[in-house]
Amino acid sequence: MIVRILGEGQFDVPDGDVDALNELDAQLAAAVEHGDQTAFEAALADLLDRVRTRGAPVPADRLEPSEAVLPPADATPAEVRGLLGEAGLIPG
Repeated sequence: MIVRILGEGQFDVPDGDVDALNELDAQLAAAVEHGDQTAFEAALADLLDRVRTRGAPVPADRLEPSEAVLPPADATPAEVRGLLGEAGLIPG
């Protein structure tokens, strides 16, 4: 799965990590919904860290369609709310 982190680039994340990403995505969505800033910051950091550590950076000269687009680490809950769809940030 190709995941883009806005402002950083794309990462090729193994398909086996999709369930873990969806769990982190659900935690992030819940934190946004409940207005819990501490949980929001932790969930966003965990989600981005999982993509960075489990995914391989896609070379900048290779254009791939992104299956998921994640906000940057300094995103606000309002910005993330604007990106959330019915399925969250991570499809599947």
